[in-house]
Amino acid sequence: MLEPNMIESDDSMNNYGGSRAFTWLADLSGLSVDLVNFLICQISAIFLASLYRSVLHPSKVSSQIRHIVALGIGLVFGYFCFGMQAIHIAGLPAACYVAIRTQSPKFVQRTVMVVAMSYLLSIHVIRQIYDDGSCTLDVTGPLMIITQKVTSLAFSIHDGFVRQTKDLTKAQQYHAVSKVPTALEYFSYVLHFQGLMAGPLVFYKDYIDFIEGYNLLKRPAVNASADRAKSDVVLEPSPVKTVVKKVIGSFICAFIFMKFVKMYPIKSMKDDDFVENTSILYKIWYAMMATTTTRFKYYHAWLLADAIANNSGLGFTGYDKDGNANWDLISNINVFGFEFATNIRDAINNWNCGTNRWLRTIVYERVPKQYGTMLTFALSAVWHGFYPGYYLTFATGALMVTSARMARRMFRFRFQQTRMTRMLYDVATCLSTRVVMGYTTFPFVLLEFMGSIKLYLKFYLCLHIVALTTIYVLPKFIRGEKRSSSHLQNSSNAPNKAAEKHSSCSEDRHITSSLEKENTVLETTSNSQLGHKGLVHETIKAAEKLPIVASAREAVTVPHDQCEMDQLSSKLMEKIEAETKNIEEFIDKTVTETVTGIVEFKNDLMRDCVPNTLRKRTSLATTMSDVVAGATGKPQTDESAAFLKKEIEVINANVLPAVLSNGHAK
Repeated sequence: MLEPNMIESDDSMNNYGGSRAFTWLADLSGLSVDLVNFLICQISAIFLASLYRSVLHPSKVSSQIRHIVALGIGLVFGYFCFGMQAIHIAGLPAACYVAIRTQSPKFVQRTVMVVAMSYLLSIHVIRQIYDDGSCTLDVTGPLMIITQKVTSLAFSIHDGFVRQTKDLTKAQQYHAVSKVPTALEYFSYVLHFQGLMAGPLVFYKDYIDFIEGYNLLKRPAVNASADRAKSDVVLEPSPVKTVVKKVIGSFICAFIFMKFVKMYPIKSMKDDDFVENTSILYKIWYAMMATTTTRFKYYHAWLLADAIANNSGLGFTGYDKDGNANWDLISNINVFGFEFATNIRDAINNWNCGTNRWLRTIVYERVPKQYGTMLTFALSAVWHGFYPGYYLTFATGALMVTSARMARRMFRFRFQQTRMTRMLYDVATCLSTRVVMGYTTFPFVLLEFMGSIKLYLKFYLCLHIVALTTIYVLPKFIRGEKRSSSHLQNSSNAPNKAAEKHSSCSEDRHITSSLEKENTVLETTSNSQLGHKGLVHETIKAAEKLPIVASAREAVTVPHDQCEMDQLSSKLMEKIEAETKNIEEFIDKTVTETVTGIVEFKNDLMRDCVPNTLRKRTSLATTMSDVVAGATGKPQTDESAAFLKKEIEVINANVLPAVLSNGHAK
């Protein structure tokens, strides 16, 4: 998708059609101008998203205004980054919209798929002709995301107009569209600035709910009886904390990429000196490090894109059982889940989650089961383009996934007796997964067919041989784990590895939350009370519907034994979350103690200083009243009391509100 090069090439940059207004900044920073333009757009989008959430809130403006602004900014970004090539950003969705408006809902999904993929593949071919594998920012990245959007919308329209509810999965029921979108709604969905440059994919129903304000869910009551009076209030959380974390993580990934990309450049793997004069162990090490470094470029782009969406209010999936807001509806990557996965399946589940959901929705769930895996991999490969390295990676990946499944079945249960053996198994499988991922994915970034084949031959096809041996030879000598009949039945009905990756926990939780919303009694508050113009609905009696939600979750959630997070990455994530929570609690405690100290200081002044001083001054004035009255004819004033009152007023007016506001902002 998005592959900016750190070193600007004259030949490749001659093909770049975007703005060159910031060439001076590119020269100053040492980055290519296309990457500078991308960063300018994404950083600008973060601040614009904050304004979009606050100034253009659904309670303040109509949905049409929100559509127009999101679409307008997206078009400006597209032209700034791609110049005249941006015509394709409008051309592909325009052609698909004509098909949506003119074709019968019975066939609209097929027509749109053919039109969108034909357009996209034509641009892929043109890119290979003029670009020849260079890493400049080109229009195919946004077109790939647009293709996902228009095809998923077409299938949702088909589900909503043609298919019976009983024939749909829970996810298909949720995403079904029963009203053809207007031109404004359609182009706003396809070209909105939050997801134009690097995604992530958001389904049409989720986007429309976000625009109209229906995505605001209710905080679950911790104590239903005690919080009954508060259960009708719709709470809109602040995404600031989540956005800050993702932005920081994004720039950390960018730093890691810039630090190591020159140490392990992927192009060095094409050099004859590297191929002929290095050992096989060094080649494997280099492939692992080069592909790992390249991944951090994608981490940077996806985390930043996710932060933009969250900062505009898009991505909220409701509250967890502790009342904490979740912002992972359209998250595209789980960095720790991928990097510390103990098997390829878990790694795939945590990589490019938006594309995984798309492939599952439009391919795997709709084709005959015996063809699901093959067609899913085929569409994924074609969608990426025609570079031979893509197909080598997907073919090798399918082999590795199958062999890893067999190996896990034969060996994993043998290491579950003690804690030490389980830890040993986790460490060994985590390290081996890193090696396998480097071996499998280097053709994806190398792109070339002969260069990749030459390296595989220098590897002596070692892991290919190991995988084939694991699949066809070892099962004859090593007995696998015995599984119950019920487990086998669940495994046979569950999506396999090619489709399991298309199921993410964030989507399942959001579908469940939305089903909860649709199964509860909804009432619309008056416009004068909420000012939402009928856009925000209050949810009532959610706690009473929990059994329904649980059954819905069971229907759409992948079983634990097929969607488990490996122990090593889980422990690491728990440790990071615990340390983060400790820091937050320390900040909360510090602010609370500061505020309490100031309040007590003020009360002491009011209770002790002022009354005592006034009492002493009054007593003194009484004994001296005759003398003072005789000398001046006027009562004596208390200047000290006035001074103390003035100081207290300063505390009330300035110091205390400032501390309280800072604590609230945190």
